[in-house]
Parts: sequence; structure tokens; C-alpha cells
Amino acid sequence: MGGLLSEEARRDALAGLAGWSEAADGKALNRTFTFRDFNEAFGFMTRAALAAEKSDHHPDWRNVYKTVEVSLSTHDAGGVTARDVALAQVMNEIAMRLGV
Repeated sequence: MGGLLSEEARRDALAGLAGWSEAADGKALNRTFTFRDFNEAFGFMTRAALAAEKSDHHPDWRNVYKTVEVSLSTHDAGGVTARDVALAQVMNEIAMRLGV
């Protein structure tokens, strides 16, 4: 599971995560991805789901047409851990390959 990241460690991690922000309570990382259409958004979610399953770490997310809203938090730890940062990086890489 890994331990909670300190406020400083979360700030440092966010500096390297384009498009991500910290939840107001500091307990999650959030990002909204906007794709060209539903098909592309769903493709992103499929690729991200495979990565999440492989790492046994699953996002809270919501999809409406071409938009995917993601919130990453390690619920067992009560906030943000290195696992959330790693999944955010993977999601950014997937989105970049899709041209987002």
C-alpha cells in the first residue's frame, strides 16, 4: 500500500504531473481529461483500467461523452500515496499517446 505522502512530497509530485491538481483536503489527486469524442475517451479508460488492474490500484472516475474526470486516492491509507502518483503518470502517458 505504501505510506501517505507528506504535503511537501505531494507538491513535488504534482510539479511533475501535468494537468493534475490536489483536492482541497489534500487527500486525492484530480484531473479532467478531454478527448475528441466518446470513442477516444472510452479507449483511454480501457487502457487506464488495464494498467490499474495490473497494479491492483483503481481510480475513482466518471465519464460523460468525451470527458473523463479522475480522482486518485489510496483509500486504505486515507489519502495520496506513491501508488496514486504512479497511476497518474501512467494515465498522462496514455493520454499523451492519444494526443491529449
